[in-house]
Amino acid sequence: MLMVIDAGNTNTLFAIHDGEKWAVEWRIETNDGRTADEYSVWLYHLMMMQDLQFSDIDGCIISTVVPQSLFHMRNLARRYLDVEPMIVGEPNVDLGAKVTLANPKEVGADRLVNAVGAHEKYKGPLILVDSGTATTFDIISENGNFEGGIIAPGINLSLRALHDAAAKLPRVAIKKPNNVIGRNTVEAMQSGIFWGYISLIDGLIQRIQAEDARKFTVIGTGGVASLFEGASTRIDAYDSHLTIDGLMLIWQKNAT
Repeated sequence: MLMVIDAGNTNTLFAIHDGEKWAVEWRIETNDGRTADEYSVWLYHLMMMQDLQFSDIDGCIISTVVPQSLFHMRNLARRYLDVEPMIVGEPNVDLGAKVTLANPKEVGADRLVNAVGAHEKYKGPLILVDSGTATTFDIISENGNFEGGIIAPGINLSLRALHDAAAKLPRVAIKKPNNVIGRNTVEAMQSGIFWGYISLIDGLIQRIQAEDARKFTVIGTGGVASLFEGASTRIDAYDSHLTIDGLMLIWQKNAT
């Protein structure tokens, strides 16, 4: 079985592929101080609940945008899973995708992994909208190259900033409001956050398409992408497994 670990700025995803399908997925808050021992206790109990053991894992690949956490995750794989992990971004790991930017090292590992997964699953040039700590819009060419994109604040980050900066504004849940015009403070905030982000997403996609005449397929992914399903008029499909599928493809390409 293959374990993939994707460490984002907010959450870290652990997923296990049994050779045919994704068997389980778990998320934990990203904490760069969490040790391999702490990860192992948490992971051991979750795996036991699924009748799985550390010895069932014979491969591991790690992608992280939090460099400080890599040391502990590498130790987790070595000491508890008894495997040498493959690390996205290390020179010996071939992604199979070219970054056509002046400084390819600027591109986060998560964005490159998404590009690999999307190119395998969808045809033609792509716009990938990843809604996480940041909302990113990545342009993937017809042959799978990463051509650039846009980075905007994520919806949860903006919501937290609004609450923290304005003393009288409460914390609110992100949900699709019944009306655009709010009749109280909570409704007004929910409308601004939800429809504001829909407008940001659709507006930026529209500007990309106006600047680039290629016929793009637009794929939504990320932790909160499902909130926008049915509301965005520009996203063609939603794929919650894009990142872990990309990690598995990179593993398969380099493990042989």
